[in-house]
Amino acid sequence: MEAAVQPVLYQKLKLWEPRMESGEEEEAAEEEEGEEETSEPLVIYPRRPQDSPRNKAGGLPGAWARLVAALLLLAVSCSLAVRHLQGKGSSAGSLGSGAPPASGHAHHAGEYHHGAIISPAVTCSHLGQQLLVAGGNVVDAGVAAALCLAVVHPHTTGLGAMFWGLFYNSSSGNSTALTPGAAQSLAPGLGLPTALPALHLLHAHFGHLPWPRLLTDPTMLAQEGFTVDASLAKALAAQGTKGLCPLLCHADGTPLGLGARATNPKLAAVLRKAALAPTPDLARDALLSVLATDLGLEETAAGPMPALEPALQLSMPEGILFTTPAPSAGPELLELLKADPHSREPSPGPCPQLPPNAGAPVSSILATVDSSGSVLLLASSLNSSFGSGQLSPSTGVLLSNMVARSATSPWACPLILHGSLDDPETDVLGLVASGTPRVARAVAHALLSHLAGPQKQTQHQHQGQQGPTEKPGICGQGTLLQVAAHAEHAHVTSVPSGCCPFQGF
Repeated sequence: MEAAVQPVLYQKLKLWEPRMESGEEEEAAEEEEGEEETSEPLVIYPRRPQDSPRNKAGGLPGAWARLVAALLLLAVSCSLAVRHLQGKGSSAGSLGSGAPPASGHAHHAGEYHHGAIISPAVTCSHLGQQLLVAGGNVVDAGVAAALCLAVVHPHTTGLGAMFWGLFYNSSSGNSTALTPGAAQSLAPGLGLPTALPALHLLHAHFGHLPWPRLLTDPTMLAQEGFTVDASLAKALAAQGTKGLCPLLCHADGTPLGLGARATNPKLAAVLRKAALAPTPDLARDALLSVLATDLGLEETAAGPMPALEPALQLSMPEGILFTTPAPSAGPELLELLKADPHSREPSPGPCPQLPPNAGAPVSSILATVDSSGSVLLLASSLNSSFGSGQLSPSTGVLLSNMVARSATSPWACPLILHGSLDDPETDVLGLVASGTPRVARAVAHALLSHLAGPQKQTQHQHQGQQGPTEKPGICGQGTLLQVAAHAEHAHVTSVPSGCCPFQGF
């Protein structure tokens, strides 16, 4: 279990996962080794002991011979470096260190050489893509995009939200679940926020870029302003502005509309402090201390901390399934799939009829993937639209109303299918859904539809189709994000098609 949550410098060609059980000296050695692998330095072989300053090569003095040899080595190294950047197997640690390679073949929408990200907001998808290009891995891109969504989509997620995650590391073959801990009340009707420590914990173990780098752009968006998109404008029009002014209101108290500019300088200040926090505990404590002052609390309960756990697994003829443990909907999903292990047809009526006015938890989802098969799926929720509707004036954070008596987390059900753990080149598929009280059934239906298809979904995408899971919506509500690694390319799509912007390179 420990190995599953230890820091990993994930790269396409590294198939082992280092442990950190031998003290500080081994940790330092591993960090030094990780830096060498990431930067991929040229190795200059030392001169042999028998070499002397006056040795000659081809009639030239030793100094001239060494100079000519060095120039030749430099020329060969540069040539190899260029070919490496253009090759199909660049490592995740150096992902995006050069421009995308020129190639004679065309790509369909959602297909990329190196990596991709899909999220509900174009600004956040772009931010994640920029981090991939800058050398980050899928964890860096996903965590930064989640922090971005915490700024621009306060109706579905934020620093007051709870996060679930599922990460498959193609280098080590391990799959790890991010769990938020049991929901707990901060105050009557207000959930204890766990977003910052959860994202910090995930990044501390699996990220590559420095933690402050991930908060730079979300902090700037909160400080300098962001544009209200269609999703936020629709939620504001339906919700009204009670408790949300002045953050999301005009001077006359009316809600901001599509295209309006919003700022959240208090949240920017919280993010700046979080960037300086070296541990998840301090990231949480910095926010809770200010929230306690806002709410008039003498002290805040520590509560359960987010954790990294081995993902649940289920062996199938097509490969290995990974999902998140309870209290998410992951166990329910596996039970649905185990009910008839030989059937590969979607069960009839996979989504139950909902009673009138049945409320669905409002959630936010995103997914990142690279061409080697590493996948990160994240799901977060404030429970209701805008959570409790109570804005903390000192932090700019909307607190959730997801408390201990709330229902278990049916909105959290990410799934990863790996064709074979014995074959690192096999296809990887990731699915994460939002917006339905029975999301496990929707994801199970999507997976079975994928497996029942005559061809793999990514092959359908090559032909310009959306794949066998394409439907107008997930049981008429919510969205489903699909990411895949196939033929050393990264693929992203959504159901319904076009609902979520994606970017990659």
